[in-house]
Amino acid sequence: MWRDVIDIRDFYGSSLGRQCRRMINARLRQMWPDAKGQSVLGLGYAVPYLGDYKESAARVIAAMPAQQGVLHWPADGPGQTTLVDELALPFEDLSMDRVIVVHALEYSEQVRPLLREVWRVLAGSGRLIVIVPNRRGLWARFERTPLGYGLPYSRQQLSHTLRENMFTPAETTRALFLPPLRSRMVQSMAGALETIGSRYFPMLGGVIIAEATKQIYAGTAAGAKAQVRGYVTMPNQTHRQTHRQTHQQTRRDTHQIMSNNKRGLL
Repeated sequence: MWRDVIDIRDFYGSSLGRQCRRMINARLRQMWPDAKGQSVLGLGYAVPYLGDYKESAARVIAAMPAQQGVLHWPADGPGQTTLVDELALPFEDLSMDRVIVVHALEYSEQVRPLLREVWRVLAGSGRLIVIVPNRRGLWARFERTPLGYGLPYSRQQLSHTLRENMFTPAETTRALFLPPLRSRMVQSMAGALETIGSRYFPMLGGVIIAEATKQIYAGTAAGAKAQVRGYVTMPNQTHRQTHRQTHQQTRRDTHQIMSNNKRGLL
């Protein structure tokens, strides 16, 4: 079940939401430090994580699924959002160099068609990042955040899902070791908790962030000769017809032999 875009926006407007955005963006900058001259697509509610690429990327588009709703973004410029059917994205094949899927996969009831659409629009050398709630983390257990809804994933489940849909996982990390509490004291320790958690308790991160590349299957090499099996065409005869013809031929051969023997005796 999709979360409403207003609820997700309000979460990121809260102090806890700002901490969430800061921690996840720090991981994204490590994985994708630059997108200069590239086309970047965010699918789901990705606007908190697209801002760093606005200046350097050739274009940045926030595609928001119709079941979730759409909001204007960015607030200080022309709109870069579009309302889409996530199962039929309005973009050409191989048109995107980078795709970020966040607040989407865990809500979707049709994961395979969604990822196949992402595969279609992603360039051959493009890269995909998927952010989902961690099944073992605390954030998937509290409904006060958008990460507490939908289907959480384990690292193995997410890797398997990507492989099933023609992606090859390249790097997987976790973020959000801060408990999903509104306490200002807890939030003030967010940086320290993130460092300690990622080092000593990596399985407990609130989200899994997986980077993947597109699988391109090899075809037949140019100039290669394929083996062709030959077949001999047989007459379309029934077993009875074949048996009758064989019997008749045997009688003719026997008659010929007897005639030759008689001539020899004469």
